[in-house]
Amino acid sequence: MSSVLATVICVVMLFWGISDAQLSPTFYASTCPNVSSIVRGVVEQAARNDVRLGAKLIRMHFHDCFVDGCDGSILLVDANGINSEQDELPNQSVEGYGVVDNIKTAVENVCPGIVSCADILALASEILVTLAGGPTWQVPLGRRDSTTANAAGTSDIPSPFETFENLSLKFSNKELDSTDLVALSGAHTFGRSQCQFFSRRLNDTNPDPT
Repeated sequence: MSSVLATVICVVMLFWGISDAQLSPTFYASTCPNVSSIVRGVVEQAARNDVRLGAKLIRMHFHDCFVDGCDGSILLVDANGINSEQDELPNQSVEGYGVVDNIKTAVENVCPGIVSCADILALASEILVTLAGGPTWQVPLGRRDSTTANAAGTSDIPSPFETFENLSLKFSNKELDSTDLVALSGAHTFGRSQCQFFSRRLNDTNPDPT
């Protein structure tokens, strides 16, 4: 297993301890026993058309979890009483919502009203790690979707421009330590960065010597 994929696994597992302690890999054993296969079928097809899908959905999963836990709130759009998290700066570059919609549709066709979107994100993240050559693991299931969003809470999501001190504080506020911070930072190498996040380091007039 590569070190990059190892850190990805750390990231997608960071918040499971924050979620309901009763999570279980067999949560849908009687109500939707084929849920993992259904999710895998959609994800495998989508990944053939988008080499960056793994990075996109794992990032979405993390951004969801960093605001009030892994509750699917990042997927909620503006509506009566809902101020979507998607419109906030940390999430404006999050991609992959269409794939999640496709997974949800496929799951609903077989198991209507059973599987949460939060669990779909967790399952898709694990599957995408394995498709990238990493190991598999049992995904604890049983999360419940939030019916409200927390747009203001997106300010807790770490920014690529923050100091180490600020990042450490944000993680400690979520009861996460420096190991978790390093795992998140390392996992970013799984995807590709947008130019806006590093172009200043290559500036001709004041380049970063490192």
